[in-house]
Amino acid sequence: MEERLQKILAKAGVASRRHSEELIISGQVKVNGKTVTEMGLKVDPTKDKIEVKGKPLPPLEKKVYLLMNKPRGYVTTLSDERDRKTVVDLLKGVEQRVYPVGRLDYDSEGLLLLTNDGELTQALTHPKHKVKKTYLAKVDGIPETEELKAMAKGLVLEDGPTAPADVRLAGTGDNRALLEISIHEGRNRQVRRMCEHIGYKVLRLRRTRIGTLELGSLKSGEVRALTKKELRELASLVGLKQNYNDMQLTTEVQKKKPSPCGRVGRIKGKVSEQKSNRSAKSKVNEFFEKGTLRGKNSKSKVSSRESSR
Repeated sequence: MEERLQKILAKAGVASRRHSEELIISGQVKVNGKTVTEMGLKVDPTKDKIEVKGKPLPPLEKKVYLLMNKPRGYVTTLSDERDRKTVVDLLKGVEQRVYPVGRLDYDSEGLLLLTNDGELTQALTHPKHKVKKTYLAKVDGIPETEELKAMAKGLVLEDGPTAPADVRLAGTGDNRALLEISIHEGRNRQVRRMCEHIGYKVLRLRRTRIGTLELGSLKSGEVRALTKKELRELASLVGLKQNYNDMQLTTEVQKKKPSPCGRVGRIKGKVSEQKSNRSAKSKVNEFFEKGTLRGKNSKSKVSSRESSR
């Protein structure tokens, strides 16, 4: 099947789509022995001989799309110079080399997407698509409404102002609060810094959603393959038109339990995947575990529009 050359390079993991275009324009790509410098050429990787910087194009791997519930105590890199555990240590039975889409801090937990699809990775992380990420932040103290409005409107951090966010006070108890925060930026430790900026230390942080993907009932340290429906929705969100129905995807992943360090603070309770849309109150109860929860969350949402009134 013929596709644009830059798309083939991105699929093969050579580079992102944008960088692949730069490689072509700069004359570093050959097709059937001829240097290609113009965009738009369509090729068939099963028939045409493609070279990048004098080396044959790697064979196209089977695409892998994995959703992980990352525990605390793991870094989201393929290796670590400080010899800390990485999320790769939680993968078993995955032959392809996959990499995390975006970051999730060492002491944070929750939804992490891993794949070898360079095109999808580039699209999901590109600022123009403004893919929303949702977090549950357990903070020390109970923020005032005006403080939450300020966070929703945008704060000025040391690396510049933040974009508007959606902020919801999900519950309070024992002089602690649970905030649900949705942002579309990807700065380092941004949610923690936003909370600290208004005077509240984050005690725990869990990512529950990326775009159309939800963490659901996946337990800490577990990994599962995305469904084709989830892939279609995710691709549609960022304007990709890949037909995942025609692709052979990895559908089974062996489970590898995290070490005891990674299981600390795990949400308790068994819930089937079909019941992943649990009530916010249930999530709050689980998150606080041993605390006494007070207050309801249904009327506590602060959007960026409300904060500007």
